[in-house]
Amino acid sequence: MRFSASEASAAPDATPHIDPSPAVRGPAPVARRSVLAATMGAGALAALGAAGPAAALARVRTPATRAAAEVTVVARPAAEAERLRLAQALRGSEFQPTGRYVPPGTPLNLTVRSYDGLLPTLWIGAWDYYGEVTEPRRYPLAAGDNTVTDPHGGPAYLTLAGAGERAAVAFRSGSAAMPVFTLGSTTEAAYQRMLDASPDVPYVELHAPRTIMTLTREGALLHRDEDHAALLRLVEQIIDSAAAISGLDGSKPVHRRKAGPYHFTEVSKVPAGVGAYATHGYNGFPRAYLDRATTVEGLRTRGWGLYHELGHLHQQMAYKPGGLTEVTVNIYSLAVQRTLGQPSNLLTVDPVSGLDPFRSARAKFGTAGLTYEKSFGAYEKLVPLRQLELAFGDDFWPRMHRLVREENPQSGATEDAKRYRALATYSSRVAGHDLGDFFIGTWAFPIDAVGRAELAALGLPKPPVDPSTLTD
Repeated sequence: MRFSASEASAAPDATPHIDPSPAVRGPAPVARRSVLAATMGAGALAALGAAGPAAALARVRTPATRAAAEVTVVARPAAEAERLRLAQALRGSEFQPTGRYVPPGTPLNLTVRSYDGLLPTLWIGAWDYYGEVTEPRRYPLAAGDNTVTDPHGGPAYLTLAGAGERAAVAFRSGSAAMPVFTLGSTTEAAYQRMLDASPDVPYVELHAPRTIMTLTREGALLHRDEDHAALLRLVEQIIDSAAAISGLDGSKPVHRRKAGPYHFTEVSKVPAGVGAYATHGYNGFPRAYLDRATTVEGLRTRGWGLYHELGHLHQQMAYKPGGLTEVTVNIYSLAVQRTLGQPSNLLTVDPVSGLDPFRSARAKFGTAGLTYEKSFGAYEKLVPLRQLELAFGDDFWPRMHRLVREENPQSGATEDAKRYRALATYSSRVAGHDLGDFFIGTWAFPIDAVGRAELAALGLPKPPVDPSTLTD
């Protein structure tokens, strides 16, 4: 990912982190109640998968005007302010869903009331970084009556930056209710009726306290027979796991969890060989990944891609040089695996070498020309980060995250050396031991002379056990 030079104080560039593992499986078989999908041949489904939301939008008939739906929006801290507080690389979502769909080119008539002096912003559209229309459009709203006409249409969202102030938005005409399953208030039967009653609304959403999942209608129909309450409870459990390993325990205001939900959205396309991606505001999943993202069994047992992409929205900047972007992210992926009782990916045996990453990495220690960034494979690079937990306790990474949030060290876009130094010095402070030999001598991290001096200045004792000898 590229970042601006002043990333500590300005929004970074939005180029996505992408899942390096390709989407190797296509969509799961069509569910028995998928009426729309069942009427289409495999070729037609493939065409829909390639075209995605844009094709669906072109087919939609303008919904009949329905009774006004009023949405109350409560102000939350802005996403960029939250990114800075959490010392993270990416902004999370700040959208508050409305459950309304706006057809393209249709005048949307709204009435806005501000109870506490703040006015919300309306957003229309879906996130789709590699698609023809890449992001929702922004419309600041005024008090009283508003009319907005969006050329592309899509789901409607609201944002209101603040601290608990309230406003109300009444959707008077020009929109339709999307099929929405809300955890704790929507029954499965009611959701299925919504799907059947809204054939011309091309989007569907699943909502939970920390989850917005936006799907095309076709994508939602592929797995409509799932237990959607169970699915959303599982997504919430995965989000909770990422928060726990991040030390977001609310022990101080700086350690509050991110305001608002995380946004998972079906996207129309990804580059060749890419399974999913993460960027500011959302995680993007192509239709080929929905058998893992929107099925309980798939997400529970084969959901590493979602765990990984959600992890990008928790990564802290201070100890994330470019070479670790796709490494520290899997601190969170491994934590989710443990939460769900899965075997660790670090114990997967390579069929050729017969070794797992712990053992294949160990075989390289001390070899000529060893360098952390070039000598080790993707999972081997993750091993030392897991060894820190094995040596210094399951709370190692939560403590690390909390310390970094409290001190919030700054580094510019080109300061990879500073971030490597931060990894070594912060890890040593959290462990209470000098980890110079571990990082530099054993794993050959690129810790420069400044970093070596900073480690020495800490005056910490050597660890009683060499972390590099430990394995799951």
